[in-house]
Amino acid sequence: MATDTAIASKFGLHGATAYTRLSHVDGQAGELVIRGFAAEELATKATYEEAAYLLWTDRLPGAAALDAFKHDLVRERRLPGATMALLRAAAQQAIEPMDALRMAVGTLTLRNEDEVAAATVAQRDGLAVVARFPVIVAAYWRMLRGLEPITPRADFDHATNYLYMLTGEAPSASRVRALETYLVALIDHALNASTFAARTIISTQSDLISAVTGAVGALKGALHGGAPGPALQTVLDISAQPNADAERFLRDKLARGERLMGFGHRDYKVRDPRTYVLSTAARQVYEAEGQIDVYQLAIEIEHIAVRLLAEYKPGRDLYANVEYYAGLLLHGVGLPAALFTPTFAIARSAGWVAHCLEQQQANRLMQPQSVYTGSLHRTWVPLQDRLSSLLPLE
Repeated sequence: MATDTAIASKFGLHGATAYTRLSHVDGQAGELVIRGFAAEELATKATYEEAAYLLWTDRLPGAAALDAFKHDLVRERRLPGATMALLRAAAQQAIEPMDALRMAVGTLTLRNEDEVAAATVAQRDGLAVVARFPVIVAAYWRMLRGLEPITPRADFDHATNYLYMLTGEAPSASRVRALETYLVALIDHALNASTFAARTIISTQSDLISAVTGAVGALKGALHGGAPGPALQTVLDISAQPNADAERFLRDKLARGERLMGFGHRDYKVRDPRTYVLSTAARQVYEAEGQIDVYQLAIEIEHIAVRLLAEYKPGRDLYANVEYYAGLLLHGVGLPAALFTPTFAIARSAGWVAHCLEQQQANRLMQPQSVYTGSLHRTWVPLQDRLSSLLPLE
């Protein structure tokens, strides 16, 4: 068994399996490039609509093109009646938000009468995915709390509209800018698990909606998109102590063999480059909200955690990853922890669509190989001669 585990760990689908012009990760240098731009520059300067347009076309939009793209997204925001009915049924059973999103994505092939005209079905469906993800998440969150969904406003952009649909109030400029930074910073990240799932599905000549549904399922897992909540909880737990002792708290967790969520990354052997822009955006929103002490505690915890991880796990190069400051930022803009992963899906949706469109342009079935570690040359035993207690379960 140890040998099998070692083999699985060695392979683990960690290597190049596709060509892409969308984004590039250099884990040793701590760099993330999106369509030629450093992620840090894009996240601080682009709106989500600009970043999505760039991913899909490899061009920065001019004013007219950007207005047309925004108009197309606005027209696609209205959910079909069947989608709303499904969300209401899910809310009655208190289904988790990520499960509700996964279920609702499958209904996006249903069209409204005023559907956007697009060059291909995939492009049309891509617009629906990006436009409707925030509407689905916000509508479902309100249904879970016994409230009626709020109709999206045509005069609000992507980030503003999402926050508005959650509360019914126009959000502050500081919250919008912080959320915009988050959405752009997480819009794409090379061939991560959920993107690989989407590209694998679309490579079979399946449809884009099926591919994105698979991506949502992959993102839901705790090892991919499910960690911002636990990472934030560490900060909140320490801040709730009467005499907060961050080092003792973290040492106790490590002594119990627990992971420090929000630290370490499979690709990055230095600090995740996205943490720089997210930590800056978090500081700005916490200052605006009059809660700078929470942010300062998070900074202190990061420094202590990196030092302790070097002590307890030498040579592992464990630093803060995107999830650490993502949770802090989303908490600062007023989102509950239950919406952290669905909001990650909202951010990544344009990236999933971009990868699906790219895969379709030069498609080759993605079919990685496995390494067989089972038995060989076994002999069939007739049913009447079998002693089940002596046969291994396989």
